Amino acid sequence: MEPQATPRSQASLLLQKQLKDLCRNPIEGFSAGLVDESNMFEWSVTVMGPPGSLYDEGYFNAIISFPKDYPVSPPAVKFTSEIWHPNVYPDGKVCMSILHPPGDDPYGYEHATERWNPLHTVESIVLSIISMLSSPNDESPANVDAAKEWRDQRDQFKKRVKRCVRMTQEML
Repeated sequence: MEPQATPRSQASLLLQKQLKDLCRNPIEGFSAGLVDESNMFEWSVTVMGPPGSLYDEGYFNAIISFPKDYPVSPPAVKFTSEIWHPNVYPDGKVCMSILHPPGDDPYGYEHATERWNPLHTVESIVLSIISMLSSPNDESPANVDAAKEWRDQRDQFKKRVKRCVRMTQEML
């Protein structure tokens, strides 16, 4: 009788496969690797600002932290580069529906279908982040000040974002 794989080892194998797939078929505007080769659950990623967006030409670094029961539970994504965006908390943590635990939203804002489900992959997460950079959601902001500025003082918002983009370029 073969020993059964633990959820942790299953998650590790799935993440290993997804990383290999991303290396073989890279997503435009994104690169990924492990923070530490011995830990499949912490990824270092760079998201390039989407062309034509306010974040265009920026190189935003982030950490994706996967739970031990991935893909049952969603990962957490946190920018380590400074970024000014309505859907990114001031500490860099990304707030998007697909990163919220599965099931009904206790606040009634999101449909269960918009939230995490185990069919999501690193690729779908990254594509959602790239989309988020192009189209901020100011109706349910993580950064209230950024959302307010996005709505009411667009020129000031653009200046702050340009500064963040410039800072990422200087770090190259």
